[in-house]
Amino acid sequence: MDSDDVVEIWTDGGCKPNPGAGGWAAILRFRDRTRELSGAEAVTTNNRMELTAAAAALEALSRPCRVLLHTDSEYLRNGVTRWVSGWVRRNWRNASGDPVANMDLWRRVLDAAKPHAIEWVWVRGHAGDAMNERADKLATEARERLLA
Repeated sequence: MDSDDVVEIWTDGGCKPNPGAGGWAAILRFRDRTRELSGAEAVTTNNRMELTAAAAALEALSRPCRVLLHTDSEYLRNGVTRWVSGWVRRNWRNASGDPVANMDLWRRVLDAAKPHAIEWVWVRGHAGDAMNERADKLATEARERLLA
């Protein structure tokens, strides 16, 4: 992808404890502009915060874009790149036949992703990726503001 017309996004979400109070964050970068988003929920899970971060980031895009979305959540990346086709084929049931967890947020992510050409990139969390560390810090700060 030519970096001049790609929106780069880094997302993160977390809970402490899990489940419990959680925060999410997304950083969007296009050319020389950067936008940071974050939020929190009093009762949630780590996975819900990861999905919320991705959905909010994609919903913030005002037109169809080429996107490089970085996440440290294998749950998010595998869900959108591998598992979702089976879930849809099985009417939103997982391989065990149970309803898919977090279906509301999976649908939100998928709806937000539709207009875009997205490459989902997994990055190891807490391993020195500066933008992943920044997203983690923003998500933690959002959770702490909620609890304050």
